[in-house]
Amino acid sequence: MDDTEALAFVKAAAKAVSLPLDEAQAQRVAVHMQRTSLMAAQLDAFSMHVDMEPAEVYSPAPFPKKPA
Repeated sequence: MDDTEALAFVKAAAKAVSLPLDEAQAQRVAVHMQRTSLMAAQLDAFSMHVDMEPAEVYSPAPFPKKPA
């Protein structure tokens, strides 16, 4: 996605949700969106087998029982 497409997308999305953005704000959001997209592409390109999960799924400890 190039700069023009990103800015057009941001403006259309803001309009769709009635979010008032001036030109400078829309530019900043578009730059951030492109940066985030590049980071996501790098993560997506990393080959990792399904068995190589780096961390377990979070499961909170149960609350301690109160003495009766």
